[in-house]
Amino acid sequence: MTTTRPAVLTEGLRKRYGPNWALDGFDLAVPAGTVYGLLGPNGAGKTTAVRILATLLSFDAGRAEVAGLDVTRQAARVRGRIGLTGQYAAIDEILSGRQNLTLFGRLHHLAPRAARRRADELLEQFGLADAAGRSAGEYSGGMRRRLDLAASLIRTPEVLFLDEPTTGLDPRSRNRLWDAVRDLVRDGTTVLLTTQYLEEADQLADRISVVDSGRVVAEGTPNELKSKIGGDRVEVVLHDVAELDVAAGIVERVCATTPDRDPETRRLSAPVTDRVAALAEVMRALVDAGISVEDIGLRRPTLDEAFLHLTGGSRSTATDGSTGPSTRASTSGNEAERR
Repeated sequence: MTTTRPAVLTEGLRKRYGPNWALDGFDLAVPAGTVYGLLGPNGAGKTTAVRILATLLSFDAGRAEVAGLDVTRQAARVRGRIGLTGQYAAIDEILSGRQNLTLFGRLHHLAPRAARRRADELLEQFGLADAAGRSAGEYSGGMRRRLDLAASLIRTPEVLFLDEPTTGLDPRSRNRLWDAVRDLVRDGTTVLLTTQYLEEADQLADRISVVDSGRVVAEGTPNELKSKIGGDRVEVVLHDVAELDVAAGIVERVCATTPDRDPETRRLSAPVTDRVAALAEVMRALVDAGISVEDIGLRRPTLDEAFLHLTGGSRSTATDGSTGPSTRASTSGNEAERR
């Protein structure tokens, strides 16, 4: 039987900063040709893991592979197969958009004509062709992020690391960047995405690892992670809080479990298995009892709720190694820029 090697693999990865373990037994297996999300609070270890995988940081124990290559023993070959976009755009604000991309092309050993051609292709792909001749310092935040991502793709990487790529972007710019990421994956690139935006992970990631205190505490598809805190729920909002007790009794009888109550919002909520039948029965019973309802419906757990449940509501401030300058590694391995 043939097996497909993960595009990114770590086993028992450990990294210490002073007395703190930024990574403490970090295990990860990213299938090729997917978007894989690393989700976790500040200080969880996400950026440290990315910097190790991009060969920018050593580690203390364990092992790590990217594209089937050992990140320590074969670092130069790894850098030839990856791209990295950090949390802040790493572009020269004096140069124009076209000049920035042409410069990166030359750093990747493209001939002058080939570098200019590739720059124009990327400017068109990322919706920057009309601004190609303008100084990057005049670009909006969203335009800079798109230019930064384009610079990581001068040579299409086998694996692309995106470390919180949409930080500070407005919704429209974020959506355009998401579309660009989806296009890359359709063309065969594997994307490892770190983010604190739960909607971003939900929209983009095929699978997600939830990271807390330097290790993976849960892994699965977005729906699988949501299911860890229960399935569908019936939610009822009453007109009159005085009817809360009677309505709660009805919901408990139908759903066979004591509902959660929120008197302030006049809301009842209970998990259900047969979602449609339970909703219909609750509605019927409330009407028969003469209880006035402001709203009723079915709701699935959100990734936000799953995240808080899996991390215990954590917002860790432990050292992650990400408080210093962000980094970008070029795919040729000949340029690493610290910011």
